[in-house]
Amino acid sequence: MKLKKDVEKGGVSALPKKENASPGLLKSSSVVGSMTMLSRVLGLVRDIVIARYFGAGAGADAFFVAFKIPNFLRRLFAEGAFAQAFVPVLSEYRLKKDLRDVRALINSVAGVLGLVLLVVTLLAVAGSPLLTMVFAPGFVDEPEKFTLASEMLRLTFPYLLLISLTAFAGSILNSYGRFAIPAFTPVLLNLSLIASAIWLSPYLDNPVVAMAWGVLVAGMLQLFFQFPFLMKLGLMPRPRLDYRHEGVTRIMKLMLPALFGVSVSQINLLLDTVLASFLETGSVSWLYYSDRLSELPLGVFGIAIATVILPSLSRKHTDSSFNEFSKTLDWALRLVLLIGLPAAIALLLLAEPLLATLFYHGELTAHDVSMSVLSLRAYASGLMAFMLIKVLAPGYFSRQDTKTPVKIGVIAMGVNMVFNLILIWPLAHTGLALATALSAWLNAFLLYRGLVKDKVYWLHNGWVKFLCQMGFSLLLMIGSILALLYLFPDWLVMTVWERIYYLAIIVVAGGGAYFVGLYLSGLRIKAFLVRH
Repeated sequence: MKLKKDVEKGGVSALPKKENASPGLLKSSSVVGSMTMLSRVLGLVRDIVIARYFGAGAGADAFFVAFKIPNFLRRLFAEGAFAQAFVPVLSEYRLKKDLRDVRALINSVAGVLGLVLLVVTLLAVAGSPLLTMVFAPGFVDEPEKFTLASEMLRLTFPYLLLISLTAFAGSILNSYGRFAIPAFTPVLLNLSLIASAIWLSPYLDNPVVAMAWGVLVAGMLQLFFQFPFLMKLGLMPRPRLDYRHEGVTRIMKLMLPALFGVSVSQINLLLDTVLASFLETGSVSWLYYSDRLSELPLGVFGIAIATVILPSLSRKHTDSSFNEFSKTLDWALRLVLLIGLPAAIALLLLAEPLLATLFYHGELTAHDVSMSVLSLRAYASGLMAFMLIKVLAPGYFSRQDTKTPVKIGVIAMGVNMVFNLILIWPLAHTGLALATALSAWLNAFLLYRGLVKDKVYWLHNGWVKFLCQMGFSLLLMIGSILALLYLFPDWLVMTVWERIYYLAIIVVAGGGAYFVGLYLSGLRIKAFLVRH
């Protein structure tokens, strides 16, 4: 979306009150998705490197905990509560106020956000052993692992400050239609971690500490990368401490309940880590590797679609375009099903081939692969629910309703804990992953029911035909994959290149069968090329 040149009025630029129609959401989603795909592919390369150099031992477990704590808070705070509260308010300022007011809002938010994050970071670095004890209590009985995790947390926690400010900058760019830049920044994290593992780790007494340094450097790179693009928009923040600013007050009120809203799945995943710390060594790493694979389609498609519909839904709510609001949600749900269902089924069927091909070399053992397969299949059973949550939650946040997702989130989190306690004993780490999947389905169902009950979303024409077309296509895909898996059964005894070759055949055949099914059933991707 191109901005009109600012018109100088008394030395201050003024944006037009109304804007031209934004590009189609599919195009914007494709931009975000392609950038995210690049990041996720590099993320897989990163995880392959970590598995090769550090495996699933005590050092890897310690790093994953030290990284997961700030990363969890980043997803909960920066990309979860903050983004969902900030974007609707910023969108409203853009539509109803001039550029002077927009800049004042950005500057005030930057000042307040920066100070809060700085204080939290200093406290966390000082109390890293206490944080490690809270998030990985099972490490206490293993002093060496506990000390290592605490030391690395001092290096990784400042990432929260840096990446939250990066998310703040990215929210501004997203609101102005600059989706590619924020979507590209995670690439820098992956490059930094890969470089640290390969080139820095050999020079340290404890090689895995190199990964913690890589996280810290990545945070700085990601933040500084955003600055030139904000300057080009004329919206580079100049932090100002103004707690009483009307926009800041509204954002803070929206954020408090939103902390549990869209990020419940992340809280559940962190609870998995807490409980996994009590299980045998390797459990944290098994959950990490399987979660990373399940997040590939979630990040590339689910989050991409959610990212671009939030500003669109916020504008439609502000303009009282109720039918268009519902149509946008309907479009997003169909697109998520079109992509998410085959991805989830493929992960279920190809769990062992994928994990063996990507990670079975270096320090990772056959036992590690087998254990990771179990948790990957459990996570895959909830992938569709994770994606639906990402798309349904903006239906609330765009209307500045954060209380409802909170109530739903609390219910889902409570159910997750109950399932954790029930399933951890018979299924160990797999039970934790399955509990997360089950609670995600409950969360998605309650979000959907709430939108229907509030009469802001209703099913539009064509759903029965759409589901039949998808069902036919999925059956073709499943049949193709199962037939080829029967021909290639022994993945752990193959060479690396054999695994890559046979997996590529299965993926191409399965994907091809799915798209042929869509074509034969009359479902055309161009049907989604609409403007919203």
